Amino acid sequence: MSVSVSEACPCGSGAVYAAYALGRTDYVLRTWLPRTRPDDLDAAPPTTWLGLEVLRIEAGGPQDDFGLVEFRARFAGQHGDQTLHETSRFERRGERWVYVEGELS
Repeated sequence: MSVSVSEACPCGSGAVYAAYALGRTDYVLRTWLPRTRPDDLDAAPPTTWLGLEVLRIEAGGPQDDFGLVEFRARFAGQHGDQTLHETSRFERRGERWVYVEGELS
């Protein structure tokens, strides 16, 4: 799937570029810490992302090396509408933030 980086997020927020929701697994893997990322993301079942609600952000500012984001993502999958509730850890690598891991609630 070819997606422009300026394409609007399918969640309806008006924000641009939501790599995971748009199927940009190449970008998702490049921004995932190598020691914790899977080999492949393409094996996931078909999912339609319906919305994203950010519940909490800790750290992650210009002077921080670590950050947390707690969110709820709504999606329609093989078993109907569902919600993913995760607290994600991020780490600064140089000038970029990378995803480290997430804890599901």
